[in-house]
Amino acid sequence: MSSADVAQIIGRELPFLRRYARALTGTQSAGDNYAAATLEAILSDRSMLEGSSDIRVGLFKAFHAIWQSSGQPVELQGDADGREARAQAHMRNLTPNSREALLLRTIETFRYDQVAEIIQSTQTEAEELVQIALNEMGQTLRGSVMVIEDETIIAMDLKGIVQAMGHEVTGVARTHTAAVELGKQRRPDLVLADIQLADGSSGIDAVNELLADQADLPVIFITAFPERLLTGERPEPAFLISKPYSEEQVRSAVSQAMFFASTENMDV
Repeated sequence: MSSADVAQIIGRELPFLRRYARALTGTQSAGDNYAAATLEAILSDRSMLEGSSDIRVGLFKAFHAIWQSSGQPVELQGDADGREARAQAHMRNLTPNSREALLLRTIETFRYDQVAEIIQSTQTEAEELVQIALNEMGQTLRGSVMVIEDETIIAMDLKGIVQAMGHEVTGVARTHTAAVELGKQRRPDLVLADIQLADGSSGIDAVNELLADQADLPVIFITAFPERLLTGERPEPAFLISKPYSEEQVRSAVSQAMFFASTENMDV
């Protein structure tokens, strides 16, 4: 494969590498730094992509090598002595590679054999790690979630998934105005937000207004066009789910985002 072909594939997959990196680190800045380090490493040593089953797998495999060699630091937001620090302390006690395997499988939709190739394990181990992550993370943080979604069926589906995980749903908002009002009535620990809302308003605008008063509020955006929110050119979400989504993806994203929440009413 020519260098031009490799560059084209990497360019196409880069937004999704950013998504994975941001979900793993919990912030746009830390995730994008890891993605940039991965590209720099590949540019200086093309052999990092050799021996992989395809370029996409090779790209994530190169990222994983850098992530592992760095000691996997996670960027803290806010008070390092508060609940967020305790959440991250718990995260360090999780089974190694379990969060990575979970994200690769559920959010980035790699097959189990590809997950195994990326994290350098067997397929059986990869399957076990995903289940371990679901079990370990599902037993940790409990909080409240606000849903911003204009389609009733999707809103009820998201609400059911979140409640089945043990979280409380503070309410469902269908418009920008309703979302802001709901968020001010009761601060949630996490927001699940669609991009396009019923009255033509924007879920992004609603979230930005909420973040003006609640800067540390974690948000998961749901969109059919994730690459449009993963350019690295402006403040962007750390957590992003593609439409159509699966229950696994929602569960994984919610569990990851809850690790980076820092509210006082969250039970650990």
